[in-house]
Amino acid sequence: MSQIVLGVGGGVAAYKSALLLRALTESGHDVRVVPTASALRFVGAATFEALSGNPVSTEVWDDVPEVAHVRIGQHADLVLVNPATADLLARAAAGRADDLLTATLLTAHCPVVFVPAMHTEMWLHPATQDNVATLRRRGAVVLPPAVGRLTGPDSGPGRLPEPADVAALAELVLSAGAGALAPDLTGRRVVISAGGTREPLDPVRFLGNRSSGLQGWALARVAAARGAEVVLVAANVELPAPFGVRVVPVESAEELRTAMHAESSGDPGSSGQGAARPADVVVMAAAVADFRPATVAGSKLKKGGAAEPSSVELVRNPDVLVELVGARLPGQLVVGFAAETGDAEGDVLTHARAKLARKGTDLLVVNDVSAGRVFGRAENEVTVLATDGSATAVPPGRKDAVAAAIWDVVSDRLPRQA
Repeated sequence: MSQIVLGVGGGVAAYKSALLLRALTESGHDVRVVPTASALRFVGAATFEALSGNPVSTEVWDDVPEVAHVRIGQHADLVLVNPATADLLARAAAGRADDLLTATLLTAHCPVVFVPAMHTEMWLHPATQDNVATLRRRGAVVLPPAVGRLTGPDSGPGRLPEPADVAALAELVLSAGAGALAPDLTGRRVVISAGGTREPLDPVRFLGNRSSGLQGWALARVAAARGAEVVLVAANVELPAPFGVRVVPVESAEELRTAMHAESSGDPGSSGQGAARPADVVVMAAAVADFRPATVAGSKLKKGGAAEPSSVELVRNPDVLVELVGARLPGQLVVGFAAETGDAEGDVLTHARAKLARKGTDLLVVNDVSAGRVFGRAENEVTVLATDGSATAVPPGRKDAVAAAIWDVVSDRLPRQA
């Protein structure tokens, strides 16, 4: 059980901290909420105490014998500030200690994560950006805010990410450290496919696969947290969009093919979003059907009678990954995924190395899917193969931790930015 300090700043988004608190406690963590005095004008102390089972205070003068302003930070495994307002970021960057939360930030030896929420003008102001840069330079993680509806009619960057995303990233930092969310993808454009395609057989049936899209979602969430502009081409995935990520929904292999080519090349007509620059990284994590029915029935196929099909003729789908490699732009990195099992002709890595050579990708992420492993599960274990012959083994862990390890390998191979 980890000891988490949940700092809550005084913004209207503070109500989401109650949902985040519930998610953290249900995962088995001991959470102590340390709000600012302003935060308690949005959410009362009783709510935080009931959900956490711990006392709530805002002042260094509360519970003086415990020396709370020192002890809370010293004993924490993670300090998570959600929401982090412009004022709170400024006080943290200045090293202020004028309430219990800022004093806790100064005594914490553990990773510190700030989750900003404020109006767009406040986030983009040079003073806020300087404060963010200062905190990051000192080793704190400052997540980029989500883009969306703010207070009133306003919309733009500054929205608080959803509690589920923040909880997942908190788990990542607890397991892998603050370095897992280093802002090394800032300025990069990343296009990721996820999920499993469906090839229609008739109006109600399709050929599909068991891919849940969870690993692709984790790749997108972690890339966005590390500063990337992320486009997620999602094939039949019923999950909320990760924060800061634009989702392009598709169904069939042909739809995925069209979207991936458009988004990776930066085609201005890709999805009505206007001109975009080409992707720096293209990741094919989706499970794309190798075959599709040669014909699609216009009405439901029925049992009995002359119309009952005796077989279904299949035709091969285009190899989207090979096409993306062939269309690769200078400096663009293409990452493939391979779900493999061993057989009499070789083990998983033998087959994967052959696929790496055949596909021509820069990196190949290999999943051993023997006995139904990986699909739909919260944990994963992969090996990342590179064209230089190297193999990076990623140990079992939550899919966000696996995603962070994959981005570490990718980041090391990206050309330096001007």
